[in-house]
Amino acid sequence: MQHLDQKTLAERWLISPRTLEQWRWQGRGPQYLKIGGRVVYRLSDIESFEAASLHANTVGPISEAADDAADNDAR
Repeated sequence: MQHLDQKTLAERWLISPRTLEQWRWQGRGPQYLKIGGRVVYRLSDIESFEAASLHANTVGPISEAADDAADNDAR
């Protein structure tokens, strides 16, 4: 299983590591592990969080119904 530390995830998303710290404190962002005082993020949790944050427009996230409709249109 692959893990990313806070600095690497912040670089991936082009945000400050401090933002990730705030998100953890606020209960936002992807799930994380704290092992021996070190915070790491599982790659699978990061990818799930990214998928859940996918937007088609400025109104809101893509719904599963819209995903299903798009899949059907592609067939």
